[in-house]
Amino acid sequence: MSPNKAEKKAREVIAQLGQVAPPIDVEAVATSLGVRVERADLGDDVSGVLVRRSGQAVIGVNWAHHPNRQRFTIAHELGHFLLHEAGTYIDKGTYARFRDEQSGSGTDWEEVEANAFAAALLMPVSLVREEARRRPFDPADDAALSALAAAFAVSGQAMSIRLANLGLFGQRSS
Repeated sequence: MSPNKAEKKAREVIAQLGQVAPPIDVEAVATSLGVRVERADLGDDVSGVLVRRSGQAVIGVNWAHHPNRQRFTIAHELGHFLLHEAGTYIDKGTYARFRDEQSGSGTDWEEVEANAFAAALLMPVSLVREEARRRPFDPADDAALSALAAAFAVSGQAMSIRLANLGLFGQRSS
């Protein structure tokens, strides 16, 4: 799997859900895939966890994190759910993946894929381009970037990275 395949998988999921406007309802996506989402105290260093057992899957999300961070974490864990076989063995028949500081380092290929999936799910390329064209947008304008990020219910940092990866960062809309 690659970031391009992660992007394609996210487009397939969005098409199945039939959502055509931001923000993408990531919890509805999880529900449609049969994945339960639970919020819990996961400590300071853990954003989320995907646990699979006996054909069931649960995403645990750190309730103390900002709602936008929680959305990205859910999308990231859905990326693992759809793209990767299993995670760390916890107990007989139970597999878990934790999202922590190392997850965001960009050094683990499965983490890169899960991040690419999350970005593509929460900020679909067609919707990002449409929103960037629809509203006065200058990526150098912090207020415009914040407004675009708010439309997708993601952080400014996540939107900046997505725009850069799409080749839209640094270009003025017309």
